[in-house]
Amino acid sequence: MMASERIPAQALRHFAERLLQAAGLQDDMARDVAEVLVEGDLLGHDTHGLALLAPYVAEIRGKRMSVAGRPDVISDREAALCWDGRRLPGPWLVREGMRTLEPRARRFGSATLVIRRSHHIACLAAYLLQAAERGLVMLLSSSDPDGGSVAPFGGTRGVFTPNPIAAGIPASGGPFLIDISASTVTNGMCNRLQKAGEQFGYPCLQDAQGQPTTDPSVLSGTPPGTILPLGGFETGHKGFALAVLIEALTGGLAAHGRADPAEGWGATVFMSLYDPEAFGGLAGFVHQMDWLADACRANPPRPGTAAVRMPGDRGIARKREQERDGVLLHPSIAPMLEDCARQYGLEFPHG
Repeated sequence: MMASERIPAQALRHFAERLLQAAGLQDDMARDVAEVLVEGDLLGHDTHGLALLAPYVAEIRGKRMSVAGRPDVISDREAALCWDGRRLPGPWLVREGMRTLEPRARRFGSATLVIRRSHHIACLAAYLLQAAERGLVMLLSSSDPDGGSVAPFGGTRGVFTPNPIAAGIPASGGPFLIDISASTVTNGMCNRLQKAGEQFGYPCLQDAQGQPTTDPSVLSGTPPGTILPLGGFETGHKGFALAVLIEALTGGLAAHGRADPAEGWGATVFMSLYDPEAFGGLAGFVHQMDWLADACRANPPRPGTAAVRMPGDRGIARKREQERDGVLLHPSIAPMLEDCARQYGLEFPHG
């Protein structure tokens, strides 16, 4: 496959759904997972889109991802819930959580769900548009109790995963989509660069002795190096604090996390939906966000910057372009999916 080949988004969704079904995943789950993975690529998060499809299939084959059933309800106080995800596919669990929370958020103003023992939830930004376009504010975060590639500020041993946090915020000129990690870089990007024999352009990691490095291969060294918290050596106390907050929202509220035995690649999830109508009103909320967007986008750019963008502007523009013209996948993705598809007698689509 040529790196410049564009593939229709719907063809990719159909392929991903069929592949997941062939691997044994329940039909509705396969549909949700396929849509979320393609959404990740549409928005430009190509380490957390279809790059995850073959690994997810491997998890199904290895019986490390559950393929059917429902989460167990640990507690339900209507506006606050806790589920045991039973290692069901993360994208389906998050979407099912959104379907559960929306009517409650409309009724109570806000509703929150934490999920223990979810499988990996893919690209956090992929969930935000749906909520924001329905006039809801969404807050979503996750951690993986099985991983520890990020060191605390001042330390040299991994404790945290990159611990992403995301928010979808309605605005009339297009929603703001915030998707950041408490670390300088993600595991996905480290894995991609390591496989390609490439390095980062700045020292975002440290070796086991705490020396700065651009080489992602230190993560697989003996002893392993670590990813630096957001802010690096200078202001990494901020990323460290953010990681601790995310651990409290996920593992803390779910009462399941790093203090428990590891069960494999997965996630502990925190998610909340807020209905602005229950507070100052949606119209007033959007008015405030629109003012903020106008003030930022009209801000005089510094040298070397064409214009100030709001969080999500680039991703939403990329999504519109790729829905129209086809998805431009990272060159590493198609060969991996072609190999995976052959195991089930399927063909990977081309443009």
